[in-house]
Amino acid sequence: MVKQHQAQLPLTQSEYHGVTSTTLTDKTIGQYFDDIANAYPDNLAVVVHHQQIRWNYREYQAKVDALATGLLALGIQPGDRVGIWSPNNIEWCLIQFATAKIGAIMVCINPAYRPEELEYSLSNVGCRAVICADKFKSSDYLQMLNELLPELSTSTAGKLTTLALPQLEFVIRMGTDRTPGMLNFNDLLLEVNDEAQHVLATIADSLDTHDSINIQFTSGTTGSPKGATLSHHNILNNAYLVADAMGFTQADKLCIPVPLYHCFGMVLGSLSSIIHASAAVYPGESFDPLTTLQVVAQERCTALHGVPTMFIAELEHPQFNQFDLSSLRTGIMAGATCPEEVMRRVQELMYMKEVLIGYGQTECSPLNHITEIDSPIEKQVLTVGRALPHTEVKIINEFGDVVAIGQPGEVCSRGYCIMQSYWNDAVKTAATIDSAGWLHSGDIGQMDELGYVQIVGRIKDMIIRGGENIYPREIEEKLYSHKDVQDAAVFGVQSDKYGEEVCAWIKVRANADITEDDIRHFLTEKFAYFKVPRYIKFVDQYPMTVTGKIQKFKMRELMYQELHEAIN
Repeated sequence: MVKQHQAQLPLTQSEYHGVTSTTLTDKTIGQYFDDIANAYPDNLAVVVHHQQIRWNYREYQAKVDALATGLLALGIQPGDRVGIWSPNNIEWCLIQFATAKIGAIMVCINPAYRPEELEYSLSNVGCRAVICADKFKSSDYLQMLNELLPELSTSTAGKLTTLALPQLEFVIRMGTDRTPGMLNFNDLLLEVNDEAQHVLATIADSLDTHDSINIQFTSGTTGSPKGATLSHHNILNNAYLVADAMGFTQADKLCIPVPLYHCFGMVLGSLSSIIHASAAVYPGESFDPLTTLQVVAQERCTALHGVPTMFIAELEHPQFNQFDLSSLRTGIMAGATCPEEVMRRVQELMYMKEVLIGYGQTECSPLNHITEIDSPIEKQVLTVGRALPHTEVKIINEFGDVVAIGQPGEVCSRGYCIMQSYWNDAVKTAATIDSAGWLHSGDIGQMDELGYVQIVGRIKDMIIRGGENIYPREIEEKLYSHKDVQDAAVFGVQSDKYGEEVCAWIKVRANADITEDDIRHFLTEKFAYFKVPRYIKFVDQYPMTVTGKIQKFKMRELMYQELHEAIN
């Protein structure tokens, strides 16, 4: 295992540089995948429990090449954007590697998105194709697409022309049923003859490690999601360094119950698994604690990823003690603040003595910090670790000056992992990455003399609910569009289960007749379920400063007190 951190004198200023002795790869994702598949063809590569898929690297590579050939036959070219709107499945995995092989940019779309959010995502980055599941939970993807694109029902599959999304040419659905205007995913798995292999090899030679390869949408404080644009170099190296931090080898099996549309699943899961020819194990379409425990025990997984709420759900499941989890060793806990008690229980009760806490953001591909297997237990459970190799981290005050050790300030990072930009948005990019290349996180942290960082708060008014980042402004602006809403303030309140829950305080217009359920129904039609406030309160006024600024921290305190009293 490559050394993750170099010995440094005790720091006096909050600035830490990860080691640079580790060599980053300059390969593209396709090249790296092929090298691993060719070197370890018989190693178990991927298990998708709910689809009864179990492939070695030779079989995985053949399917990826078949899909890459099919996408090229459609006319998808390097640089074209291909949307993926689906829960976890083998199709998702194939799309990730096939698009990377041909240089197409995979656009990750949250499976919980509603038509309005889908339209924005596809339009914002100009997708030529979208590949979707048929249904997932309460979401009927095909129905929503037909609602958004009424021309589908009368279009010839593969020759779509729509008013709402003029750049979209191909809608490709999973499953065997046929839908007017849509192509079928399985029909894109074409034979890879000598000519097709030559085409794939030629394209591979033309691609560069710094080419854009993935767009991840992150909500913004101003409302509209931003397309964080990541390169092969960004995400492949982040996956490499994380696999190394976990001490991965060919013998490891990583259970991935986290969603693939997010960097957690896609980079720290799917990509990290190929780094040392390990196996990726997907227990289901989405997280279920019982299924996860069953699959970990059945497959003898050595690693398990999850946000804290997932680990809590597993630990507290009534059948937890029925499963032999002794094969577990490591994994990543990230996506939200990790409670110390949960971390210690995971280490003891789930045998994950080498579980690591990761910290970062999508714009960091996604991790810039990670804890270390061999660090003192206090550092493992009370901090987010130190900067990864080839990553610089500093903590600054409001004037941009680096603060002294132990002083709180904004966490900033710089290095190979920083995104290229927000897609086609120079203004928002410049507001996040300064002229010296430092990414400003909006998180408040403090660093100790050895470089370990604790996250103590957030500058931005972001809510993190069960690992999902939610920005109040997006919800507030939608509430403002309701005819009966005069004003709205959205914030997070503490939740033992999810970390935070969304709460909305609403001022209604005079003589309005509206209920909490009316608000929830209105927002359910517009947003993914996790953005819809659990708590809604109609108020006449907000706590405000003398200059007229709303004091959300006071609202949060009042709401917490009110909820606490209601329970007791």
